[in-house]
Amino acid sequence: MKYQEALDYLAGLGKFGIHLGLERISGLLTFLDHPERKFKSIHVTGTNGKGSTCAMLEAILRSAGLKTALYTSPHLVSYTERMVLDGSDVSEADFALAIAAAKAAVEKMAAAGLEHPTEFEVITAAAFWLFAEKKVEYAVVEVGLGGLLDSTNVIVPEVSLITNISLEHTDRCGSTLEEIAAVKAGIIKEGVPVITAAQPPALAVIEETARKKKSALQRLGQEFCVAGVLAAKGQQIRLTLHGDVWPEFSMALLGRNQLDNAALAMTAAALLGEREPRITRAAIARGLETACWPGRFERIAGRPEIIIDGAHNPAGAVCLRANLDELEPQKPRVFLLGILADKDVSGILGALIRPEDRVVVVPPASERAASPEVIAAQIKARQVVCCEEIFQGLEQAKTMAGPDELLCVAGSLYLVGTVRSLLGL
Repeated sequence: MKYQEALDYLAGLGKFGIHLGLERISGLLTFLDHPERKFKSIHVTGTNGKGSTCAMLEAILRSAGLKTALYTSPHLVSYTERMVLDGSDVSEADFALAIAAAKAAVEKMAAAGLEHPTEFEVITAAAFWLFAEKKVEYAVVEVGLGGLLDSTNVIVPEVSLITNISLEHTDRCGSTLEEIAAVKAGIIKEGVPVITAAQPPALAVIEETARKKKSALQRLGQEFCVAGVLAAKGQQIRLTLHGDVWPEFSMALLGRNQLDNAALAMTAAALLGEREPRITRAAIARGLETACWPGRFERIAGRPEIIIDGAHNPAGAVCLRANLDELEPQKPRVFLLGILADKDVSGILGALIRPEDRVVVVPPASERAASPEVIAAQIKARQVVCCEEIFQGLEQAKTMAGPDELLCVAGSLYLVGTVRSLLGL
């Protein structure tokens, strides 16, 4: 199978939709001889910050000299981004090889009369197969949707991480923070330690689940705390873990919200280091200093300066607005916005857009994209323009923004991926 053939095969699986549950992925992994049992893993869920936390933790483990893998979704530009080996996206050849292996297992399932797996289940199984083939020591695995019934929840990790919890995917995960927390807490396994940045009322659900599972729980603001100094080109972080104040470390990822994510990664690394002597504080410092996660408060130097952020829900919009207000309070802002129709559009706009801002609205590169006109009708800003193509919208936004102003791209990872490609990143 060649790479394009792998993409065509995955595209054909779209007809099976999104169906949460572990029966299909379990069957698929059985036919692949359970690759998920052949490496150690760390499982990460939450509403926002999952990817950043995963990226920092993988960078720490790699800095310790361990052979690592990273599994995340969705991708920004290429499917190969979803499977990372030792800090680099897998090659197209390896991606195709993994999809071919999963496809052969799917055909065996069909011959046995079993239900056909979904696209995400096939990619997940393919990633686990490839990680096992490459003899990975540790894989950092991001939950796709929710937790309890997400197809990644077949792993039994060394530690489970829950970043934070806010309202999202209410059609699938519940309409209250407590209901969503119960779904996210579904990744907690019997006796497996849990680390979380969740706050009340969601925290109480996680605490109860951890108690029932006899899983040691570490909570941001209780067992560990974090302080930091935010700057335009980086930030300093200081972790306090069980009363022990760590030295101040530098970190590459920008944004006040990244301090919490880094604290989760550091606490997980410290826990893993109790059993793996290569994971030292020096390795943690190196990992934080080098970790990269594109499209999350990513600054592109130029005139105008461009900030790209995948904020696609109200909580993410609140973080983006806070970071902009703290780092660039004086610069006038032009936004290039694209939002999916199934997102909380009013919540995103209310958190992010000020009356003095100017906005260009485009449809993200997704069949779920909201109409620019529908979005624009809800924006109360100084100037609002609609464009039907992302390239056209980007050029319009550049024209609107003066050389000393700020152009911010936000609203959807599908938009972020396209814009990064257009900018040659």
